[in-house]
Amino acid sequence: MSIKHNEPKFTDAATMACRGAVEHRATWMALLYEQAKKQGADAEKMCREAIRKCGHIHGDTMWKPQCADPASAADFGNAFFSGQGAKNMEIDVLEATHDDLVAEFHQCPLVQAWEKLGYEGEELKLLCDMAMDGDRGIADQMGLTLDIEKTIAAGDGCCHLHFHK
Repeated sequence: MSIKHNEPKFTDAATMACRGAVEHRATWMALLYEQAKKQGADAEKMCREAIRKCGHIHGDTMWKPQCADPASAADFGNAFFSGQGAKNMEIDVLEATHDDLVAEFHQCPLVQAWEKLGYEGEELKLLCDMAMDGDRGIADQMGLTLDIEKTIAAGDGCCHLHFHK
């Protein structure tokens, strides 16, 4: 099952190359998850902890240093939802205040990668939620909480993220 509303609008070479790198990352994640399950590990717990730790590292080393005011959700949004990354995921920022940052992602190369591997339904939603632990980890480091209200993996028209104090 291909999620039709996940077709990209932007297809320039740079964006497609970046999406390819994100798909590669998603493929690794899914294959590591599957292998851990086969070897009897608590694969979900292992993935969630590792991915959240990666988010903590990125929050501290990538995003916090780019913020004039690291306590501001709006400043975080200016850094996090800018440049090529925003184009890759076709992000619209709906609200950006000191305490709240709301954005919608209209394209997800991770979901595309997982679908190519044959994932669908609950497995697809689980992989997505585990991957979002990276974003949750970034939020932790920024002093924010992340609520994910909709996801492309669940068949919604977008991923709706709300970072807040």
